[in-house]
Amino acid sequence: MKLSGPFLFILATLMIDAIGIGIVFPIMPDLMDRVGAGSTAEGAFWGGIMMSAYAAAMFLFGPIIGSLSDAYGRRPVLIAALVTLTIDYVIMAVAQTYWVLLLGRVVAGMAGATYITATAYIADIAKPEERGAAFGMIGAAFGIGFVLGPAMGGLASGWHITAPFWIAAALSALNVAFGIFVLPESLKPENRRPFGRRDLNPFGTILRAFVIPGLAIPLLCLFVFEFANMVYATLWAFWGREVFGWDGFTIGLTLSAYGVLIAGVQAGILPQLTKRLGDFATLKIAVASAVVAMVGFGLGNAVWVLIVFLPLAALSDMAPPLMTAYAANRVGEDQQGLVQGVIASLSSIAAVAAPLVLTRVFERFVSGDGPYLPGAPYLLAAVLIFAIVPLILRMDRPPPDREA
Repeated sequence: MKLSGPFLFILATLMIDAIGIGIVFPIMPDLMDRVGAGSTAEGAFWGGIMMSAYAAAMFLFGPIIGSLSDAYGRRPVLIAALVTLTIDYVIMAVAQTYWVLLLGRVVAGMAGATYITATAYIADIAKPEERGAAFGMIGAAFGIGFVLGPAMGGLASGWHITAPFWIAAALSALNVAFGIFVLPESLKPENRRPFGRRDLNPFGTILRAFVIPGLAIPLLCLFVFEFANMVYATLWAFWGREVFGWDGFTIGLTLSAYGVLIAGVQAGILPQLTKRLGDFATLKIAVASAVVAMVGFGLGNAVWVLIVFLPLAALSDMAPPLMTAYAANRVGEDQQGLVQGVIASLSSIAAVAAPLVLTRVFERFVSGDGPYLPGAPYLLAAVLIFAIVPLILRMDRPPPDREA
């Protein structure tokens, strides 16, 4: 699709959000030390609790926010979410205790409308056959953000441990001003639907989405894939410190390299592969890359592992936008916000559970109570993705008639 002004703004918004997220990753071990979280293994666990709290809040509010955007439009919901994220980064910057940090993550999760509403906005302005590549551009924007964010976070942490949060707050505030002036509304009044009491129940909303014909399989596959893929966000810093002895700068550098690869894959390789091979063949390549990369990280303990398997991990990130496109193409225009909210909620459930499970696995295999295998969480993630391959193979079917 054409790079229109609104599309470019959405990409810029998501890039800045990714910067705000990625800027914190390199300092997570030091941040946990600052608030007295304990050893590396214990810090990984408490860091995982923070990620789970964020995801739990997003789970509860994601469908509500998506449905609000279906009823009142994307623009006001998106602007409100950006304002809340700005406040969140300020809370994180002034926090002196772990519990204030935890509160900040909950506030950010409540404002999880940024990604939800942005993807619904893209679904509004993109043709059905363009949505896979368009959602891939969202991944590219995140990739660029993860290039800049971890690098900025690693450098800023040299000034002060809270400097990355202030930078993220400033970027978010600038983005709010940008959106107020340039973002038009994408959802036409005739394509809106009423907001009702049932939209306040995230469980009911998810169940309604699963009974829409043809939607259950892509939603389930997305959930499992997102659960497994959380291994990178949850444990990369702690795994790198444990296996290689990395400091914050090195962690930021490797995450930036990952971001460069993701941006290249999403903006360059994904559109070309979908054009030449189709969405389904590209999805199979992404899933195979995910399994191989996770096995590589699970068993490897040398620098060459990064060189060989990091590009495959980037290729695997083609799977979520393609699955999202499959889901979006199975509902009408008045349900795009609902579906994107449900996708965000399922991702949030995965993000609640995955850090708790994966950090416990990591702690178990590095604490000395059993065999030493820091890469065990990556191996578990590979098994989970391999298990959904039969379901993924069933996705190569035309969407059912939505009126049936």
